[in-house]
Amino acid sequence: MNIEKIKQRIQKFSNDRNWESFHNPKNLVMALNGEVGELNEIFQWLNFEESMNLPEDVKKHTKEEVADIAIYLIRICMKLDIDLEDAILNKMTKNEAKYPVETSFGGSKKYSKSRENR
Repeated sequence: MNIEKIKQRIQKFSNDRNWESFHNPKNLVMALNGEVGELNEIFQWLNFEESMNLPEDVKKHTKEEVADIAIYLIRICMKLDIDLEDAILNKMTKNEAKYPVETSFGGSKKYSKSRENR
């Protein structure tokens, strides 16, 4: 994935439509939330098996919603000068500390609960 190429394309799209004034962090977060809601609707009433085996048309729709979410997330990072790669890698380091393999392997409990069971 070439994040810089994607950011340039997103910026051009916004500039070409004179949308910059609407793309503040608050509005972008609200738009992101709406897109997450649309993704949620796809899976809302599916059972596990159905969610793992989407029909091609539903998978295509899912792909579009995932793309919308990614676009808004990248746009938020652009507005707030957040290096997405750096943010992800730093968060993964924190997650690895919060969820050590010894206490988290095969479990689904939140880190505060998994530590109680040591």
